[in-house]
Amino acid sequence: MIPAMKIDTDNLSSHMIVPQLGWVPLNLRELWKYRQLLRIFVWRDVKARYKQTMAGVTWVIIQPLIAMVVFSLFFGRWLGISSGDVPYPIFTFCALIPWTYFVHALTVSSNSVVGQQSVITKVYFPRLLMPLSAVLSGLVDLFAALVILIPLMFFYGLKPGWELIFLPVFILLALLTALSVGVWLAAINVRFRDVNQAMPFVTQLWMFCTPVAYPLSVVPENLRPIYELNPMVAVVEGFRWAVAGQGELPLRMMLVSICAMLVVLIGGLYWFRREEACFADVV
Repeated sequence: MIPAMKIDTDNLSSHMIVPQLGWVPLNLRELWKYRQLLRIFVWRDVKARYKQTMAGVTWVIIQPLIAMVVFSLFFGRWLGISSGDVPYPIFTFCALIPWTYFVHALTVSSNSVVGQQSVITKVYFPRLLMPLSAVLSGLVDLFAALVILIPLMFFYGLKPGWELIFLPVFILLALLTALSVGVWLAAINVRFRDVNQAMPFVTQLWMFCTPVAYPLSVVPENLRPIYELNPMVAVVEGFRWAVAGQGELPLRMMLVSICAMLVVLIGGLYWFRREEACFADVV
């Protein structure tokens, strides 16, 4: 007969892993510890997007080019919207590059947790890696579109100026803006799958609230303080200034947009960390 064994419950409880409830710290050091896994996620997302596609990365170029042609015909020629000293196709394409990246990063990051339900229920890793990798993988598309912009500018007789050195600043701002909204949507999408249905409507409405197809001068002065709370306004105007040299550096607008983005980003990161303890159970 096997003798009964007594379990020391007091000692066992000290070694149990218990999820933290409520508001928890971000623990950014843990993200750095898992940086190799982040690199794997980013590379996997890039390969998965272009796997078994005939055009491959060419789709990244085709989409903004077609949008540029449509906007140039409709807004530039038929409605006669002025683009200042910059040809309207360049004016629009400079805005479509960060905007296309933003929409893609927002869509993929919002679905990043739900799409990895088979992984998060089996293995532990910082869940913030999922929306972060989705945002970082989209940079491949952005840089590919920038390569096309260079010959397009020379075709219209434009040459980049010294302002181009500030382009990485606006790329970083676009990345952080996509991440700030993406972490909110990723956490909400776990509980409410309506996010995927609402994304096309939200991004289309957001585009009309961003000076993609029209200049900022069209917006009435009394609406500017509210309008500039949209972080993508600073990103789009910053891209145009850095690439095409249009206007002046929008310092005040950048400060307003950066402050708004940081509020959304910090709140989203803490909300994501609060909700991630329930991801494996709900997803």
